[in-house]
Amino acid sequence: MPTTTGRPPTGLVGRKPESEALARLVAALREGVGGVLVVRGEPGIGKSALLNGLRPGSPVRLLRISGVEYEAEIALAGLHQVCAPLLRDLDGGPPAPHRDVLRAAFDAEDTGPPDPFRLSLAVLRLLTDTAAEQPLLCVIDDAQWLDGASARALAFAARRLRGSPLALVLALRPDPARPEFTGLPELALAGLSREAARSLLTSRVRAPLDTPVSDRILAEARGNPLALLALPRTAEMAGGFGLPDTGPWHGGGEDVLRQIERLPRDTRLLLLTAAAEPTGEPPLLWRAARRLGVGATAATPAEDRGLVRFGTRVRFAYPLMRNAIYHAAPAADRRAVHSALAALLDGADEDDRQVWHRSQATVGPDEELAAALDHSTGRAVERGGVAAEAAFLTESVRLTLEPRSRAVRALRAAQANRDIGAVQSALGLLTLAEAGSLDVLPRARAETLRARIAIDTRSDLTAFAALRHVAERVAPVDDGAAREISLQAIRGALFAGRAAGATQLLAMAEAARTVIGEAPSARPLDLLHAGLATHITSGFVSAAPVMRRAVDAYLRGRASREHTPDEWGLACRTAIDLWDDAAWRSLADRQLWCSRTTGALSSIPMALSYRALAHVHAGEFDAASALVDEGYATAADAGLPGPVQSELALAVWRGDEERTERLVDAASRDATRRNEGRLVTITEHARAVLFNALGRYPEALRVCRPAYELDEIGFQAWLPGEFIEAAVRSGRHDLAAPAVERLAERTAASPTAWATGTELRSRALVARGREADELYREAVERLERGEGRVHAARARLVHGEWLRREGRRTEARAQLRAAHEVFVEIGAAAFAARAGRELGATGEFPRKRGAVDPYRLTDQERRIARLVITGATSKEVGSQLFLSPRTVDSHLRNIFRKLGITSRRQLVGSLPPP
Repeated sequence: MPTTTGRPPTGLVGRKPESEALARLVAALREGVGGVLVVRGEPGIGKSALLNGLRPGSPVRLLRISGVEYEAEIALAGLHQVCAPLLRDLDGGPPAPHRDVLRAAFDAEDTGPPDPFRLSLAVLRLLTDTAAEQPLLCVIDDAQWLDGASARALAFAARRLRGSPLALVLALRPDPARPEFTGLPELALAGLSREAARSLLTSRVRAPLDTPVSDRILAEARGNPLALLALPRTAEMAGGFGLPDTGPWHGGGEDVLRQIERLPRDTRLLLLTAAAEPTGEPPLLWRAARRLGVGATAATPAEDRGLVRFGTRVRFAYPLMRNAIYHAAPAADRRAVHSALAALLDGADEDDRQVWHRSQATVGPDEELAAALDHSTGRAVERGGVAAEAAFLTESVRLTLEPRSRAVRALRAAQANRDIGAVQSALGLLTLAEAGSLDVLPRARAETLRARIAIDTRSDLTAFAALRHVAERVAPVDDGAAREISLQAIRGALFAGRAAGATQLLAMAEAARTVIGEAPSARPLDLLHAGLATHITSGFVSAAPVMRRAVDAYLRGRASREHTPDEWGLACRTAIDLWDDAAWRSLADRQLWCSRTTGALSSIPMALSYRALAHVHAGEFDAASALVDEGYATAADAGLPGPVQSELALAVWRGDEERTERLVDAASRDATRRNEGRLVTITEHARAVLFNALGRYPEALRVCRPAYELDEIGFQAWLPGEFIEAAVRSGRHDLAAPAVERLAERTAASPTAWATGTELRSRALVARGREADELYREAVERLERGEGRVHAARARLVHGEWLRREGRRTEARAQLRAAHEVFVEIGAAAFAARAGRELGATGEFPRKRGAVDPYRLTDQERRIARLVITGATSKEVGSQLFLSPRTVDSHLRNIFRKLGITSRRQLVGSLPPP
């Protein structure tokens, strides 16, 4: 049975104690207590990953350097990396003897070596001088490659850090190549536990993997994270059926390969047999070896050299060594080994493995074997998901000679390859299928697949019309297939959005209604199809009942492979338009489960995006961030765009203006390149949320008005609220009032807590007096029934703002305080700053969690803030206060943190009174 493909891990796997040790070091540094920690571990064990996870944040300054192997013999090369930036920062300060010592040491014209003691003392003084201005964390990776003089000077400093806000973290290998650091506090990194290693393996191979194969991989990796991360991607693993020569080999391989080449032929043949057998089972290996005429003594030369271990499981010394052995072997030897293995596998449980080995032992066409591969595909899918299906069907095509069978199998193989993200392989197989003899329905499926690939890769606008024509042609032959094809056309056009054009979208919807007929069947796919088509042709209100039936039909079914990931995704998107956040989350979970358990890489990024957006909606930003990271990693494996919508949502809700604009620029370029108008709408909505959070309402209105007027499917629940708030706060009640009425018509058709709360909040924005107060209160109550924590907090925020303007300061404080606490807790910095400013205007200054009093700026911070408000740059402020620009920037980061703001512009109005 395959291994479980649960949610991949987030962050560093299995390194909680080590991460906590580093966190304690940083916490002490924040309190002014320095320290040192030497992290030791073998190559690939995760030292760099652990150090890269160090993000001390303000007010600590972080200095990272890394030893370089080819500079290990260059005197002072490592020390130059450490000291050069610090010396530059102190330029302009009063002269100091230790700086002169260092500059002389680095002077290319100075022929004499520096005195070791004076040099070491100068390094210590430079580090402590820098730390006196700002706590300093110096992180040195690959310290085993430091030159001797640098290592001695840094070790000297490391033993004398305790009295200053200065910390030193070094990572090096366990061998005693750098005895200078012996005796310092150490953190030893061992291999990951089996559970953590399996979790990391799951994150790398995002598909089912046969349990014996995963056990063999874990045994060979021996808890080394690099060994697991260096595995071939999911499509190449093929659930354990992938050939071992498909991935790169890391680990100084040339020397090992030379050792293998010098082994006796029987030993090389034995190692090749072990490399070709993916489960690492010794009984099968020895039986195959005997069949090849290889005796047990052949193992001795390889074991003596430490290349392999034959125990309860065959384990190679290097995690990807089997790749190198298999790749270097002659083709005839590989075929002989596969033939021997195939002859020994028998029984129903091994049919798929036997057939696979037979196929690898066969060169020319073999109809009987091709049919056996086709027949075994189902069993292979259970072990390895869609990747195994693609591997088996592709091999079946290679061995098939009969034209019609070859075309049909090539079509199925193309579909499986598309699902795992192997687009070029899919296109090649599709061309082979189309060149063969296909009946009407298979040919229609081939045209559909080609159009879907065109839509996936570049939103080819001609593909939508092609799908519509295919659906119309197939309808008399198979109406069920015609509906599926028509739904794919609508799905693609919805992703193209405004780039597809209203006329083309309407034509497809009309054609879809013809395919559907007068009344859709109770099949979930048909209900979904009818709901989307009606939405396009007749509007949301007319479509809502059918959309509701479709969503409920999908919810009634359990998470299974009965529906494709694309179906689950469309149902999820429909639930969002219905303002049904509980259904949204449930359907996103099912789409993600279906994509992962089948190994359909091409569907996983979108599934992760929908689920991440649900986390953002609930105020769970860290959980969303983890899924966004996974989405980008999976998209890279599948050759697809990453989940930019969820990344943008996360950036705007966190109030990260710089990141938002950077993402918007990149997404806009991608939208043009890929003809993806929906991406333009995503950027417009994202900027509207951010500008509303920052209180820049005219800009919010400007950027979201085009998208609001387009009224695209997929944004019904998100755009109206932003548009109405921006319009009201910009004084455009002529735009806001009709928008509220249109919103009310739609929420009445789907009266969920989220929908009703959004409508009530929007009505309150345009209302006055007692009516507005009652609407705000009811909006908060309704929104807090749902899962949208961010929206409930926003309702409290706008209510508090209204109460303050009405002069009801005590009531305003209660609402603003509650909103501020939520925004601070979840990390919505811009909205927290807006709530904080409003709360300050009532006479109450908010406290950040964990801080004594964030509004008590130091005298220095207050002086810097007031100078910055005048427009002075960091350099200009520094010249007036006798500080370096870097020190000014450090103080500014502290000021921003205390005030709950994110930019210089927000300082105006944020400072507490003198």
